[in-house]
Amino acid sequence: MAYLSNFSEHLAKSIYEDKVLQRPEVPKRILVTGGAGFLGSHLCGLLLEAGHQVICADNFSTGLRQNVEPLKRFDNFRLIAHDIVEPIDLAIDEIYNLACPASPPHYQADPIHTTKTCVLGSLNMLELAARHGARILQASTSEIYGDPQVHPQVESYWGNVNPFGPRSCYDEGKRCAETLFFDFHRTRQVEIKVVRIFNTYGPRMRPDDGRVVSNFIVQALKGEDITIYGDGSQTRSFCFVDDLIDGFVRVMASPASLTGPINLGNPGEFTIGELAEQVVGLTGSRSRIVYRPLPVDDPRQRRPDISLAERELGWRPRIDLAAGLAQTIGHFDTLLARTDGELMEVA
Repeated sequence: MAYLSNFSEHLAKSIYEDKVLQRPEVPKRILVTGGAGFLGSHLCGLLLEAGHQVICADNFSTGLRQNVEPLKRFDNFRLIAHDIVEPIDLAIDEIYNLACPASPPHYQADPIHTTKTCVLGSLNMLELAARHGARILQASTSEIYGDPQVHPQVESYWGNVNPFGPRSCYDEGKRCAETLFFDFHRTRQVEIKVVRIFNTYGPRMRPDDGRVVSNFIVQALKGEDITIYGDGSQTRSFCFVDDLIDGFVRVMASPASLTGPINLGNPGEFTIGELAEQVVGLTGSRSRIVYRPLPVDDPRQRRPDISLAERELGWRPRIDLAAGLAQTIGHFDTLLARTDGELMEVA
């Protein structure tokens, strides 16, 4: 498992031992949209190591070719440049629909295209699944809950979402995508899986990702001021990437009756101020912490109730925040030293 991190080797071993991901007699043909992104590239690597045929589709708006360059050593890997806003026809058995910018700066950069990706992209992938009898997993989001009035957030909570704010292209786009998934399931018997992802971090995040973990780490490593928006009392729950990918494959392998939605995230809850202090301590940075106004519609608290995932999947995150941050800091330290902070593309 040369492509996977040390944590991922442990992850893969645990998945095989739990008989969640078994080496197939006949490999499945699996499409991963957004497969060159942060999450998608980890997932592609794990599925390839398991012996499946993987088609990675990405329009490279936020995904990077360098993330999947090592996967070209696999004969059963295919990379295609494609935007799921446009239809495509491929012979597949499973689809992981991960395509969509996930950080506010990126999804707000072209909000109309973000909505198209969520809605038209999901529609195209669902039509593809229906045509080939494929099972399809939708990477939904905790942003479904908006600025929640229920804490922790349970899957039955309908959320508190602004339908016309700067974040709405993503929040409401993902909500509409869930509607499409369940309508295809009810009317056309498509086998669906809907997971709601809570804040995830780890290696292969972009330095310009714009989310709080990458922002703090990059600022700390560069010796820049660490910027907290608001007073730092707002909370988040941070899930390491390997734990999330573990959840993905468990959901996909679960009985057809388990459609979701199902929360995947780490229930450990930290204030943004506590996160900043941990990053400063782990990096040994001398950066100052500075405060800026809170963005519009920024949630005050976020923590998943993962009772359903624990009960139905036997899934619970294994990697605590300090251990995950240490590996993520190592990733950014190496990246910044090699590229002076600039992103590299591998042809």
